[in-house]
Amino acid sequence: MKHTSRARWMLASSMAIFGTLAPFVRNIAVTSGELAMYRAILAASLIGFYFLAAKQPFPFKGLGHELPLLLFSGMAMGINWILLFEAYKYTTVAISTLSYYFAPVIVTAVCPFLFKEKLTGKQVLCFCMSTLGLALVIGITNLGSGGNDTIGVLFGLGAACFYAAVILLNKFIKGVAGIQRTFLQFLAAIAILIPYVAFTGGCHLETLDGTGWLCLLVVGLIHTGITYCLYFSSLKELPGQEAAILSYIDPLVAVIIGVAVLGEPLSLQQLIGGGLILAFTLWNEL
Repeated sequence: MKHTSRARWMLASSMAIFGTLAPFVRNIAVTSGELAMYRAILAASLIGFYFLAAKQPFPFKGLGHELPLLLFSGMAMGINWILLFEAYKYTTVAISTLSYYFAPVIVTAVCPFLFKEKLTGKQVLCFCMSTLGLALVIGITNLGSGGNDTIGVLFGLGAACFYAAVILLNKFIKGVAGIQRTFLQFLAAIAILIPYVAFTGGCHLETLDGTGWLCLLVVGLIHTGITYCLYFSSLKELPGQEAAILSYIDPLVAVIIGVAVLGEPLSLQQLIGGGLILAFTLWNEL
């Protein structure tokens, strides 16, 4: 019981920290690709130090046929970050986050084809209602306008697709679990992002002021390194349904920060749409 209570606190804390990501990202004056690279480097370094301090072996042995899956999932993770950071530039934190949380719906739609899973009536209903919610968030009348909100939503959905790819690829990775798998995926993301950044303008750390450096360290070490450790450590002790419920602290915190702290607009229609997305994706996981 004591372990479960601690795990519950760890997961809730990690989700709340994830929800505060956007304001820090917006204060780091580098490209999205460059920021994703630094995030992966800082997080991998911190987890590497954790392995050393805990005297845990680095998970490099016995990867075998799973190495390509780890590389592809790491690449998807890096691209997912880039697209999410771009979404923050074009639209509000709330709309970016709600678009991003369409990822579980994508996973539900793809699983029957990849894993021969039967699509239930409940899953079809959740997919339809979440899609309706997304249409309300975007604004049906704005779908063809090409405005910043629409561009931001498209980046958010792109990030959701690559996040869904990470989830699906992880289902095929059996020999490496938890934080060890994430560490390897960070290394794979770094291997992909370094040449990407080199060919798209290089590094610009010299442009960061004190606030930018502080936010970069927070995003890399706290939002990614520490928070991922808390997240995976907590999953070992909690039932899947409880973990699914607590994971929705992330978008709720993000929406609250966007509206209450950053003063970003959120219409009643968008609020209803966001509620549909979160409610039906959560119900689908229970």
